[in-house]
Amino acid sequence: MLAVTMSAFGGPEVMSVATVADPPPPGPGEVAIEVAATAVNRADLLQRQGFYSPPPGASEILGLECSGRIAALGPGVAGLEAGAEVCALLSGGGYATRVVVPAGQVLPVPAGVGLVEAAGLPEVAATVYSTVFGIAGLRDGETFCVHGGASGIGTFAIQAVRALRPESLVATTAGSPAKLARVRELGAHVAVSYRDEDFVEIIRAATDGHGADVILDNMGAVYLARNVELLATGGRLVVIGMQGGVKGELNLSVLLGKRAAVHAASLRARPDTEKAAIIAGVRAEVWPAVGSGAIRPVIDRILPITEVAQAHRHVADLGHVGKVILTVAT
Repeated sequence: MLAVTMSAFGGPEVMSVATVADPPPPGPGEVAIEVAATAVNRADLLQRQGFYSPPPGASEILGLECSGRIAALGPGVAGLEAGAEVCALLSGGGYATRVVVPAGQVLPVPAGVGLVEAAGLPEVAATVYSTVFGIAGLRDGETFCVHGGASGIGTFAIQAVRALRPESLVATTAGSPAKLARVRELGAHVAVSYRDEDFVEIIRAATDGHGADVILDNMGAVYLARNVELLATGGRLVVIGMQGGVKGELNLSVLLGKRAAVHAASLRARPDTEKAAIIAGVRAEVWPAVGSGAIRPVIDRILPITEVAQAHRHVADLGHVGKVILTVAT
């Protein structure tokens, strides 16, 4: 099969497309997928640089999600058929023409979504569902804030909250006038420039001093203190990234006074049973909104897998809105 390989850890130039051995046939409870497309996630950039190793037993090939057609079913797999168009959450291996994945991490391509575009859905859907609606338990009418609203996670989270919690106020941050305009189009009630505006002050003002009940943050240390400041009484902060550093100062007095909580969450290293439960929840609660058009994949650009280096550079430069897709099928 063809796959993106790396000559070493480093910049985008270390990647190239080469012929590699096929994965083994699917075992019990597994599915083999002929990949049509995959999506570039920030975790891929970290793995390429040597900062994010795959969990034990996972493919060393980059790629945490894909779309394609089922090529083969392992023993004991029910409810799926060879030839069906699907998308899947992966622990690795998406930057290749074939991948094997536990059946519990496979989703049907939603109605109205193209096979290629569907490659950008599993990672963001599973992340948002498991954090915003799972860990944080966002209730209808509460105020939600997501940082980086123009990112893949952000664009999905804005739409998902508007669709599933229609009485909630949605606030977000973004870095340019064009991105601020785009997140408003997607449904954000409050859009704040993180370059030259104070998101705490503006979101507090928009909520009559209440603040945010739930914050989804990909920045980590640099926003920790301000996020806690923004939290409402009983608020929940979920940190899912460390783009702004790994060590921050936490004022426990403020946290205690608000009876608030800080959570940290990751998806890739979770056991297969937990991922299957998340995917089942996505299919039951989120997929109907995607199928109805209330949530749509936001695709910045689609590139062939041979242009993987360009795709990584584009994501690293933060020039994208939504997901960057790589077509894999030959």
